[in-house]
Formats: sequence, C-alpha cells, structure tokens
Amino acid sequence: MSKPPKLSLASIVASAVPASSRPGGAEVVSIVPRGMAASSRGTLKERAKQLSVYLEPPVHDQLRDLAHAERTKIHALMLEALDLLFQKRGARSIAQLNPPS
Repeated sequence: MSKPPKLSLASIVASAVPASSRPGGAEVVSIVPRGMAASSRGTLKERAKQLSVYLEPPVHDQLRDLAHAERTKIHALMLEALDLLFQKRGARSIAQLNPPS
C-alpha cells in the first residue's frame, strides 16, 4: 500500500479558502528565498552527506583549541586534513572533486 502524498502548507491553505472568497481573487503562490532561484545547487547542508566522527575527549579538545587559535571552524580544519590525506594517497583534492560554482 503506497503512502499518501505529503501535504504542503500551500495546498492546505488553497483547499481551506475557496478562490472565489479570497480578497481580490488572490491566489496562493510559493515563495522562493532570494538566491535559491538562481542557484539550483542549494546549500551545503542540502547537497552534502553528513559524516559522524567519534573523537576521544583530548583529541576533540585539541582540535577545538586549534580552531579557536586560528579563528576558524573545526569543519575547515577537517577539510584541510582530508585534503592532506588525499594528497598523501595520490588522490584528487576536494577542489578537483567539486564542480566549479
């Protein structure tokens, strides 16, 4: 048995208020945030895969301290570490793997 389709707010509003009773014959339209229409790639969170890494507390503390001292984020340090690993193994870098934006 297939699942029923998910309802959107627009479809709920459209079905709750008949078109004839909307002021000025207004219609329900979808709002696309600025930049989203021009960029079909979406945000990093939308297009990337999440990876969990379990670190011992002293390792995490040292990584956090490095990020703080360099005024950067742990994420940036992890990407730098991955690039160094790829370079050491003779694999393509992150910049080579990602399409130009």
